[in-house]
Amino acid sequence: MLQIYNSLTRKKEGFRSIEPGRVRMYVCGMTVYDYCHLGHARVMVVFDLVYRYLQASGYEVTYVRNITDIDDKIIRRAAEQGEPFLELTERFIQAMHEDAEALGVLPPTQEPRATQHMEQILGMVQVLLEKGYAYVAENGDVYYAVGRFPGYGTLSGKDPRDLRAGSRVEVGEAKRDPLDFALWKAARPGEPAWDSPWGPGRPGWHIECSAMSTCALGNHFDIHGGGADLQFPHHENEIAQSEGATGETFVNIWMHNGFVRVNEEKMSKSLGNFFTVREILEGYRAEEVRYFILTSHYRSPLNYDEGQLRNARGALTRLYTALRGLAAAEPAGGEAFHRRFAAAMDDDFNTPEALAVLFDLAREVNRLRADDAARAAALGAELRRLGGVLGILQADAEEYLRGGVANGGLADVEIESLIERRMAARAARDWAEADRIRDELSAAGVLLEDGANGTTWRRAS
Repeated sequence: MLQIYNSLTRKKEGFRSIEPGRVRMYVCGMTVYDYCHLGHARVMVVFDLVYRYLQASGYEVTYVRNITDIDDKIIRRAAEQGEPFLELTERFIQAMHEDAEALGVLPPTQEPRATQHMEQILGMVQVLLEKGYAYVAENGDVYYAVGRFPGYGTLSGKDPRDLRAGSRVEVGEAKRDPLDFALWKAARPGEPAWDSPWGPGRPGWHIECSAMSTCALGNHFDIHGGGADLQFPHHENEIAQSEGATGETFVNIWMHNGFVRVNEEKMSKSLGNFFTVREILEGYRAEEVRYFILTSHYRSPLNYDEGQLRNARGALTRLYTALRGLAAAEPAGGEAFHRRFAAAMDDDFNTPEALAVLFDLAREVNRLRADDAARAAALGAELRRLGGVLGILQADAEEYLRGGVANGGLADVEIESLIERRMAARAARDWAEADRIRDELSAAGVLLEDGANGTTWRRAS
């Protein structure tokens, strides 16, 4: 049975969906004012993995990943660049989709945007006011009254009394309690605004997700996910808003992936160790980045360094080498490997252990290759199928191993031409020239493998 660590209860729990055979899952997506960084990539890959495995386990999954396309950061960035905020967000939404596709991330079932859900946002704020969970402040802002919600702090394990002791009301705020947070912000000069019963303004960040998730999935759904940085206050506030408005349990399982570190330091622009997905993909293939993300359990910290990515390149090379040259076949004979793989994934999506199963399977393929080609091909198909659950090993093995031009290396056509010249030299018994060409290719990161069926090549990992 699938076991998932629930951040709310702080323990692994056997997963039972609210509706048999169907899972409803919501994940907090990007605030689109800049390019995706490695932290965003981890969230996308982790919950894509969850989505894929739930589907592979037979569930019909409704996967909702939202887009925050209006908030303070977006407004500031649009003002700095002198462009309408919708033009800014549209450009970065397109860039996000390109990065997600490159990383092998499947499109979610739904991708709601905050600006397209103003009716639902306003409706939820109105209900919270009517139920006494919110109030209109003197400055026109609408605040959630945290003191009215008795379970506040349960998800994060924070005591509201301790939080109040270290908090204060900022200048310009009109809230009654330092812990209260904005549901609706009154319009400021030059900022985007929407009409509301409390005057022109725009929503607070937290209410956007409560409105979008319940609109798409209902008041009570199975899984809510996001990065560990969102556990408090964002997800804590979502619970207070949603349960205050509906009177129902909001979410059964809360999932949070761990932080990303760079060379054992927190990733941040101020430290100069901040990497966008696009910057990383200048030096590494997207599948290598995805594999690297999968090498750490999703709840553990992920430490980024160049060595880890090189290791990912070498690991994928070994797996694709096992698939190289196999005849087309249906998956068969890999039941023991499948059981081990499922056991790893059922243990709170333990991808490091699942990857270890793939390597054991690849070793078995290599062992059988010479003596039982048909069984090797069937196990190779199983290797590819299990890899697909993780979103890897779906490329043509030959094409992957040959790779593409990277860091100014030789193009495929140049490599093929040099191999032909080497073959001609060998046929003429010009061993010195043949060795010289091999050395030239080796220096360019191209490894040759001479066999009974001719010479094959791959790029060095």
